[in-house]
Amino acid sequence: MNARPWALNPNHFKNVRISAVALIKMVMHARSGGNLEVMGLMQGYVNGDTFIVTDAFRLPVEGTETRVNAQGDAEEYMVEYLSLCREQGRMENVVGWYHSHPGYGCWLSGIDVSTQALQQQFQEPFLAVVIDPDRTINAGKVEIGAFRTFPENYVKERESGGGGVTSDGWQEVPLAKAAEFGAHASKYYSLEVSHFKSTLDSHLLELLWHKYWVQTLSQSPLITNRDYGNKQMLDLASKIKEATTQVSRQGRGASGMSSLAAGGKKVDTLIEKLVKDTNTVAAQEQTGLVAVEVKKKIFSSVSANASS
Repeated sequence: MNARPWALNPNHFKNVRISAVALIKMVMHARSGGNLEVMGLMQGYVNGDTFIVTDAFRLPVEGTETRVNAQGDAEEYMVEYLSLCREQGRMENVVGWYHSHPGYGCWLSGIDVSTQALQQQFQEPFLAVVIDPDRTINAGKVEIGAFRTFPENYVKERESGGGGVTSDGWQEVPLAKAAEFGAHASKYYSLEVSHFKSTLDSHLLELLWHKYWVQTLSQSPLITNRDYGNKQMLDLASKIKEATTQVSRQGRGASGMSSLAAGGKKVDTLIEKLVKDTNTVAAQEQTGLVAVEVKKKIFSSVSANASS
């Protein structure tokens, strides 16, 4: 820790291990925010090139559908919370912050990049985690991403050397967020996220299962998350409309072989992404329908056996 290896190597940290209880706390907090972004902090420690997150706590901040910022009240709450933790013998430091992106994936916006860069400047080592509660419900697994920003001089060196970083592969992003999704991709990188359970975590998870197992079995993501499903359909319609416009423009306006080839490549890329988005939405709906059918058959057979 005293050597501060991350100061010499911007890619020093490569992994994040999050305890099961900390993960549940963050997901439940993100889900409680609905369409609004929420924010909290993570406690833990660093081991080599890995962040170990042992706990998390929410901050009393007001978010919007596109951003969340901590104000004075949140800072006072954070100081008091950490002080109480110390009094209880819990000496873990704050190692990062988390916030939610309801329905538009796990990546860093321009404001997120600025916030994380500021924290890395004064509170290293520090980590940014993003959770999408809507996609978590739809997919049946936690949609999470962990990120760190590059120093400003490092980004400039990479860009001047032609080594700029692109976004981390394909990701389903709403049309309204598409431009911002790629605009800051060269300023940060993602870390590999994994989870672990301590003995206490296992005990707490067992207690939670005994309390909520009926609710878990009775819920359907198609109903619980139908607002998000509707938004996906509307966004898909907007993307199809945009792709149609691009195709007709290419047919009317392209002149010469080079411009025709360039325009064709752009349209092909757009349609390829559109197909992936469509397949993702279809797969989510199909998964929800299969889950309903499986539950129906299981409980129908149980009911039939009980009556006979």
